[in-house]
Amino acid sequence: MIVELTVENLAIIDRAQVGLGPGFTVLTGETGAGKSLMIDAIELALGERAATELVRAGSPKATVNVVIDVSDAPAVRAQCDDLGIPVEDNLLYIQREVLAEGRSTCRVGGRMTPVAGLRALGRALVDLHGQHDHQALLDPEGHVAYLDAWIGEPAVRLRQNVAEKYGVAEGARRALADLRKGLRDREQRVDLLKFQVNEIETANPQAGETETLEAQLSRLKNTERLAEASLGALNALTEQEGCAVDLLGDAVKSLEGILRYDASLEEVIKPLQEALYALEEGAHSLRGYTEELDADPATLDEVQHRLDVLKRLRRKYGENEEAVLEHLAAAQEELGQLEDAEASEDKLLQRVEKADRALEKAAAELTAIRKEKAKEFGVLVETQLRDLAMAKAQFAVDIKPRPADAHGADQVEFIFQANAGEPMRPLAKIASGGEISRVMLAMKTALAGRAGVPTLIFDEVDAGLGGRAAATMARKLEELAGHYQLVVISHLPQIAARAATHYRIEKGEVDGRVVTRVVRLNNEQRVEEIARMLAGEKLTEASLANAREMLA
Repeated sequence: MIVELTVENLAIIDRAQVGLGPGFTVLTGETGAGKSLMIDAIELALGERAATELVRAGSPKATVNVVIDVSDAPAVRAQCDDLGIPVEDNLLYIQREVLAEGRSTCRVGGRMTPVAGLRALGRALVDLHGQHDHQALLDPEGHVAYLDAWIGEPAVRLRQNVAEKYGVAEGARRALADLRKGLRDREQRVDLLKFQVNEIETANPQAGETETLEAQLSRLKNTERLAEASLGALNALTEQEGCAVDLLGDAVKSLEGILRYDASLEEVIKPLQEALYALEEGAHSLRGYTEELDADPATLDEVQHRLDVLKRLRRKYGENEEAVLEHLAAAQEELGQLEDAEASEDKLLQRVEKADRALEKAAAELTAIRKEKAKEFGVLVETQLRDLAMAKAQFAVDIKPRPADAHGADQVEFIFQANAGEPMRPLAKIASGGEISRVMLAMKTALAGRAGVPTLIFDEVDAGLGGRAAATMARKLEELAGHYQLVVISHLPQIAARAATHYRIEKGEVDGRVVTRVVRLNNEQRVEEIARMLAGEKLTEASLANAREMLA
């Protein structure tokens, strides 16, 4: 549920802040005042494309901040956990900035978030139907999603199963296609793979070998310098008169000789004894190191040659030895498949057939539940349409078979007729704009309480309605508000009067520039606003009385 929306420097909005609660909120105002900009701001905050044209002229950036209560949205909280996004006291803080220079940034819970991640969160938080979004009903490809949403968890589970089986079947088909393509070029490909396998196996690279050899090469190239420094250090430690080991040993021996006079000296002598042991051990290791130094030119040439061999392999097959070995494994596997191509093709054909049978079975189960529930869904939507002053309307779900994909094997399309005696035809071909709006609202009412999205936003979906139909739609919206947080932009007084919270969007001038203000109306201001919506700018006692009656 959206708790608060703050918009700065977006088009003609310099700054606006709206607090939203549960239930029904309406936004009204004159055409061009900026009502739809508030919806644009919400869309922007939830991951829609950012256009620099939205930045208010003269401002470096436009900013939208949204605070969302996710206490009743466990799926969203789980998404946030997966993305590492903090949720404080069940509140999710989202910020979207659009810079005038063209870039945009998204922050969720104070952390930079990719737009794709923000958009995925947005789809789980808000279902928005703009002035043209109800046109989605005109695309039959989307009808199956409405039916599955109404069916609920059983359809979701079966659809996931179909998607998994389809993925397996597609993987098997791709493998078979790749193998058959390989067969056409088999001989040439086999020769190439044999050469690559032989070259890598002959070189026998080891993981991390280059790093080891480069360290060895550095020692070989600098043996004289290393020997000189090492021997000098060894001489200072153990060889020369007055060396470090002798001096420290004498000091320890002297202190040990007086220890019997003062036992507290033991704590002083102990670290010196440990230092002497460490010094002797270090000198021993250094002596071994100097003895192993070898300036053999043959070894130097051998290491350089080996590095050249590994460099050629990396240039051909991968950026390091690990990648070269991965290429070797892949080449060996492909070579094995090609050398046993006939047997591999038979096995893959069996895999494809088995996967297709599993997909057909899963799709049939999904089809069965869709057909079982489609009639009930159609009757329910039809009932809602009758409540929306479409007494003779008929609505049904037509399901035809089609090749299975990740969504099933059904071509789902809504069929409709608004007038008695007419045959039912595809909704997309015969419904008017006003009818489409009412069908959408009827479906949303039918879906009430089933969908997981907590917030519904309607941007002037009441276009083309009036009179009894408008009043009925207002009542339906009020019913929806019992199940969702509902935000509606409307020009209809019937709808505005039903809302629990009313904001007016108004346009004015400040310092010679147009600005949009968002004002939350009290009871008397609501009366005046609804009277204006009824009668125009000139308020009359009759329009005011009518507005009070609508609000009563």
